[in-house]
Amino acid sequence: MTNPADGPLPDCFYCRKDQRLADLMIEVAPLRVSTLYLFKEQTHPGRCVVAYHGHVNELFELPDSEVALFMQDVARAARAIQTAFHPGKINYGAYSDKLPHLHFHLVPKYVDGPAWGTTFTMMPEPKRLPSEAEYAKTIESIRTAL
Repeated sequence: MTNPADGPLPDCFYCRKDQRLADLMIEVAPLRVSTLYLFKEQTHPGRCVVAYHGHVNELFELPDSEVALFMQDVARAARAIQTAFHPGKINYGAYSDKLPHLHFHLVPKYVDGPAWGTTFTMMPEPKRLPSEAEYAKTIESIRTAL
């Protein structure tokens, strides 16, 4: 496990928190061992990502105590999304094939909504919220539920 504080940052936008990250997501809140982000693409209203603080790729690379804390963060974020948006189901995706950093996509699914009953599409046709104010309102709804 590489902690970004221990040396040079890997070329990872979760570690560097650079423009690549800002182009895709907005930080919602720090959690115990991770950070919660709102995905700017909102085909599934309330879609978020929980990214682990240290630079690891696989869940099994973490000590058991960190696995428990990370999964508690994921559950806390999912509970907040459920409270704020009332989806029919939340899908969880942890792929990182192309971005080797431990993160979970939390994708709220809605009955009769896009991809209900099937796997969500990672990058569908971009559906952005109409304004920064709408992103701020969405983020505040999640923060309030945390």
